[in-house]
Amino acid sequence: MQSFFARKRGKPDPHAKLGNEYHDGPDSFWALKDISLDIIQGDRVGIIGKNGAGKSTLLKLISRISAPTEGVIKIRGRVVSLLEVGTGFHKELTGRENIYLNGSILGMKKKQVDKKIDEIIDFSGIERHIDTPVKRYSSGMYVRLGFAVAAHLDSEILIADEVLAVGDAAFQQKAIGKMNSISSEQGRTVLFVSHNMMAVETLCNKGIILQQGRLIGQGPIAECVTKYREHDAAEKKKNWSGNDGDNNLKLYHAALDTTNYGYRLHFEYEIFTPDLDYVFSLYFANAEGRRLCLCNASDFFSEEEYSKMCSVGYHKVNLDIDTSIFATGEYSIEFDLSIYRLKRISSTNTKIYFEVYDSKNNQHKSPSRENIIKPNWSWTIAD
Repeated sequence: MQSFFARKRGKPDPHAKLGNEYHDGPDSFWALKDISLDIIQGDRVGIIGKNGAGKSTLLKLISRISAPTEGVIKIRGRVVSLLEVGTGFHKELTGRENIYLNGSILGMKKKQVDKKIDEIIDFSGIERHIDTPVKRYSSGMYVRLGFAVAAHLDSEILIADEVLAVGDAAFQQKAIGKMNSISSEQGRTVLFVSHNMMAVETLCNKGIILQQGRLIGQGPIAECVTKYREHDAAEKKKNWSGNDGDNNLKLYHAALDTTNYGYRLHFEYEIFTPDLDYVFSLYFANAEGRRLCLCNASDFFSEEEYSKMCSVGYHKVNLDIDTSIFATGEYSIEFDLSIYRLKRISSTNTKIYFEVYDSKNNQHKSPSRENIIKPNWSWTIAD
């Protein structure tokens, strides 16, 4: 009843708060902190930041999926959110039935949805499957229909997270054009999260930069993108030194050296606990953060060599990277050191970066999770 009366009065749901009794302390973590901003009707705002910066959390708070632990969010108008693939869909219903379901959730009458349903179906491009239960849809079809519904039903605010990255390039361009038109022609506000800076610059007129849950910049989109790229470039290095791990394994150093065929990756680590099933994996991702290939040391070494690599002590290992499989652009290497099926040891933020210039490989397609490339590059134990 408290939740019901709070919503009737336009107040936040007191039972939707995250960390209701959360307090500052040496080990406390705030997904967002000290965020203060005004978004004007008709603005197209790009929310920029690295993974873990708090972008999705901010959108969930604005969408009233969660309530803030502290502070107040004031919204004028109905909000339509596209935060995850298939959000708001009932898997047993058909695409057509889900359009009506989403309309009713927004408070629209059936006659209002009737007027727009043909336009929604046409925009989604899945006419042949509109009367098929959505549980049989691919992730791309989910996004097409989800965005078509969000963009065409009556609302004053449209929120779109990185989900558009699931769609193909042609649909992404079509979606960005639609968001541009509904903002400029209908005066609707658009909040857009993407790691694709070109898409952000094309659509948005204003920007917000988040870093580790803090607001570090806002203003015209061109200025925000420039500031983000400069900050990002300063952090992108070909070497890393630190102390990443736990009491079983620690990574101390990683560096890239140029070779005739690409790069040689050199990294150093120490193992403290014997007889654990250690996994040494490296993910290679493009500038948008999409993982392209996976390289496991266990796939290359013999059982005897891999046992040596997993023995107690300090170790140095090299990996020769043939960059001919990459298109021209920027890439990152993420260290995924773990204990098999038990826990990850290394941080997802431990990365180093490299560039490929004038590549003859022009393939920009990103593989699905099931089809990530596993190149047979050469590993060597240096010690």
